[in-house]
Amino acid sequence: MTTAQHRIGSGFGATSTADEVLKGIDLTGKLAIVTGGYSGLGLETTRALTDAGAHVVVPARRRATAEEALAGLDGVEVDELDLGDQESVRGFAERFLASGRTIDILIGSAGIMACPQTRVGPGWEAQFATNHLGHYALVNRLWPAIEPGGARVVSVSSRGHHAAGMRWDDVQWTHGYDKWEAYGQAKTANVLFAVHLDRLGRDAGVRAFSLHPGGILTPLQRHLAKEEMVERGWIDADGNPLKPEGFKSPEQGAATQVWAATSPQLDDLGGVYLEDCDVAEPAPADDERVGVKAWATDPEQAARLWDLSAELTGVNAFAV
Repeated sequence: MTTAQHRIGSGFGATSTADEVLKGIDLTGKLAIVTGGYSGLGLETTRALTDAGAHVVVPARRRATAEEALAGLDGVEVDELDLGDQESVRGFAERFLASGRTIDILIGSAGIMACPQTRVGPGWEAQFATNHLGHYALVNRLWPAIEPGGARVVSVSSRGHHAAGMRWDDVQWTHGYDKWEAYGQAKTANVLFAVHLDRLGRDAGVRAFSLHPGGILTPLQRHLAKEEMVERGWIDADGNPLKPEGFKSPEQGAATQVWAATSPQLDDLGGVYLEDCDVAEPAPADDERVGVKAWATDPEQAARLWDLSAELTGVNAFAV
């Protein structure tokens, strides 16, 4: 089977920054929504997009914290959104649609990682519910504003998708919870979401991408004990990042999602997984460090996940 999952020679790489990939790109008059756009990679993404002229809407679970973090940035507005609460997603979408604006870029950068077993909403596993179902419902509810502008939708996944495919017999982890495998499933879902959204939206000019931003120490690690990060070789006993572990700076970490959202090099592509500011290759069977797993780009699994997500959330912009 042929695949578009091959490097295109973008000219950028692992050390490229968000500002570098935006050089020469004018986003004046463009509107972007960046979930998690006030912390970690999301904050750097917001800064880079506004510096290029975009107006950025940052939906935030902690509105006061977001407003403080974004103070001093021009062209930013903050609204309330808890991705783990479907009513909150509905409320944000309704408020935005009432403004009559169209969306040019939507970046799903918010997420949680390796949290203790937690239930949200009607008993959903929190990582799957927040990282995937929240963004699934958000995009579908905002579709009337996404479609007219032929927006790009960017689903921020992770190399963590290598840890697990979809656990179809127990998606909500009702037994045998493993925080890293649950995270892996949620990150696989982020990739599958982009695969099927691109299939559904491309005739309207909407293209979708997923990506691994790289290893970056951000508040995403809030649920991990220092001892666990030392054991994994991420930091030393004093909390300093270890080399050659290869952690990126926030500016480098934000680059791939900014490139996905804006680069003309991707005009004729969609539904692909990116890393280091290029299209990723299929993952070698014996390498857990690079590329995208076949289970995350399987169109049949992508369609199955879409149908399940529609059933769980009661939202599907493409229902006939």
